[in-house]
Amino acid sequence: MPERFGVPWPGEEVAREVEAAGMSAFCSGEFIDHDPYVTTAQMASATTTSLIGPGIAYAFSRTPFAHASALRQLNKAAPGRLFVGVGSAAYKINRDWLSVGPDRPMARMIEFVAVLRAYLHAENGEPIRYQGEFYSVDAQVRAPVLGRLDIPVLIGAFNARMCQATGQIGDGIIGHGLYTSEWWEEVVRPALATGAESAERSPESILEHGWIITAINDEDPGRAIADARRMVGFYLTVRSYDPMVEMLGWQRQVTELREAFKRGDIAAMTSAVNDEMLAAIAVCGTTADAKATLRARGAGLPRDVAFLAPPSYLVSEARKAAYVRSSLLLING
Repeated sequence: MPERFGVPWPGEEVAREVEAAGMSAFCSGEFIDHDPYVTTAQMASATTTSLIGPGIAYAFSRTPFAHASALRQLNKAAPGRLFVGVGSAAYKINRDWLSVGPDRPMARMIEFVAVLRAYLHAENGEPIRYQGEFYSVDAQVRAPVLGRLDIPVLIGAFNARMCQATGQIGDGIIGHGLYTSEWWEEVVRPALATGAESAERSPESILEHGWIITAINDEDPGRAIADARRMVGFYLTVRSYDPMVEMLGWQRQVTELREAFKRGDIAAMTSAVNDEMLAAIAVCGTTADAKATLRARGAGLPRDVAFLAPPSYLVSEARKAAYVRSSLLLING
């Protein structure tokens, strides 16, 4: 089992409740109406002991300077509790939403992490310099505002090449909610180990965080299962995850759900996710069902922090909060 359990940020009221009951980590994603650093500031003010941080922020939507300055300010409010998760984002998001170069995301990420660390590790009076293909920095900060911050830099990686880069340069990985046990064991961890060994690092030193789609409702388990199934289907509309789909032999079902999604048939998209797919990815149904599924995942769980993530696609805020509360049943008995 993971060392810690957490949840995506559920708001101050619910967070205080679940932190007191045993949740010990909170994270935040990023979207067009949702800034991960603003949310992390909310986490810092409403929690006392939990790990907190973006999980993930789009790496290339901000300069490394902007990421680092936000983290430096947040560290004053929550010293020693921060992590930062960054992801390369999808090709179309970089190109069409963020207006940044969408090509060669792995090479960009390698440089990005180096520059971010340069800003986070700089001591007072020390120039911050980096010269690369994508970033060029020569910052001489003539003010006593720096000082080394060892905030773990985690990378949201899915496919083998980015996982290998993560093992080479990252302090850890944030696994996607679609990760199955097979994907952790047969793709992610071997790639992390290869990257770590190439940089003369121990694979065991790479932190493992990960999202797990979690929906428990003892009064109406069918609704929880439907919400989880719909979330899985929505995620699988993205072609970036095709290597896992092919490895697990899910091509027919994924073709069906993508065709249904294109024509706006959400019910058909959802039903295309069969029971095998759902059991491999999500923890859902009754408390007993969810506990059994979690136990069966075994080593197919992140080693350090598991974020029990309620389905968010076409799920109300009230129902998400209920799922967060019910997920406490997985960590407390």
